[in-house]
Amino acid sequence: MTEPGTVLSTPTAPRPPARAAGTDRPPSGRLRRVRQLRRAGVLCTAVTALLFAALGTTATAVVPEERPSPSVAQAGVPAGVTAGVAVFDRQTGTFTEQVNSSEQFRSASVVKLLITLDLLWNRTPAGLTAADRARVDAMLRASDDTAASHFWSTQGAGAIIDRMVPRLGLTDTARPPSTHPGYWGYTALSARDTVKIYRYLLDSAPAAVRDYVLGNLRQSTRCASDGYDQHFGIAGSFDRPWAVKQGWSGFSSGGCTATAGTAARNADGADADGADASGARAAAGAEAVDLARPALHTTGVVGAGDRSVVAVLTLHPAGTSYGKAYTDLGRLTRSLNVPGAPRPAGTWVGTWGSGIRVRAEATTGATALTTLPAGAEVLVKCQKRGQQVSVPPYVNDWWAYLPQYGGYMSNIYLSSPDNQVPGVPVC
Repeated sequence: MTEPGTVLSTPTAPRPPARAAGTDRPPSGRLRRVRQLRRAGVLCTAVTALLFAALGTTATAVVPEERPSPSVAQAGVPAGVTAGVAVFDRQTGTFTEQVNSSEQFRSASVVKLLITLDLLWNRTPAGLTAADRARVDAMLRASDDTAASHFWSTQGAGAIIDRMVPRLGLTDTARPPSTHPGYWGYTALSARDTVKIYRYLLDSAPAAVRDYVLGNLRQSTRCASDGYDQHFGIAGSFDRPWAVKQGWSGFSSGGCTATAGTAARNADGADADGADASGARAAAGAEAVDLARPALHTTGVVGAGDRSVVAVLTLHPAGTSYGKAYTDLGRLTRSLNVPGAPRPAGTWVGTWGSGIRVRAEATTGATALTTLPAGAEVLVKCQKRGQQVSVPPYVNDWWAYLPQYGGYMSNIYLSSPDNQVPGVPVC
């Protein structure tokens, strides 16, 4: 039988998962030195031939070898993706990754961190009204847009950003462009400024504020209030402990079942976050931020003692599906050097189809736990036989256990050459 609720395209032969990006190695130091000397016009062809035979310490002294930074060696940015990356190791006080870390992106819902910190400046969480505390909880855990819009309106809109920039020493952050003053998701933000926000929260904020905000981020819900699966990037790449605040903008569907009244809204609230993508760029500050391409961001802290701060901000080609961006951001995040981050066991496998349900047991009659973003990669821990599912011309009775969802999906929707995924153990 066909898994109920699944939207199918014309079946094609399932394909094995794509190879992860970031495996190319830079040229050797010797080859780089020769290339540099050739470009400088210092050597003729005959001398170059002799140099290949005798290149040693003297040549190294003349042209010092430049070792690639960790970001070049580690970060695998997928083709077509624009990324700003910063990973800070709090134990050593150093960055292990920096890729375009000062580049400005529209913040999407990551700005909810600044909205929250501004609200709690010079007050404790205990000082919030019950209604405001409920709004903050929903804004940080489920990325609720209505709550963010409420605080944006009552706390002075762009003035929130103006206040927080000097307070935290931010250098790349700016209020939304003058053409979209009410769009809090159009706030300009960089990866390195995002790291500063978390470092303030971890090292300088009052303990009550730190524990309250991080406590909410540790309770991030898989399905956001607008029906988007928000456990991508950090949440999908590493085992707990982690605390995350994600952001998305410019997509039409996000996987999880949307709540009433939100299904038609675009990413992170088209009425506030700017998912209409009606403009591209203007002149300076937030005015120059790309507002058109789909944006997907993962930010947070990872590991015992919140050892690493991770910020990965990305833009994707126009028309990119949420599942494709979800997968590309996951591959990029998994490629990073994140000290202390526990990596989950299992095999990453691509999926096909739309509306694929993850169920409590290996049968279509079991409780549906959630749906998958169309085309997203999933982590498979093991597989077992269950109810037969049919998608002509395919029939499959194997089911995959997805540990990060706590349930099963039919193997028929996995991009695998066989009914049983090669190399994955039996449950």
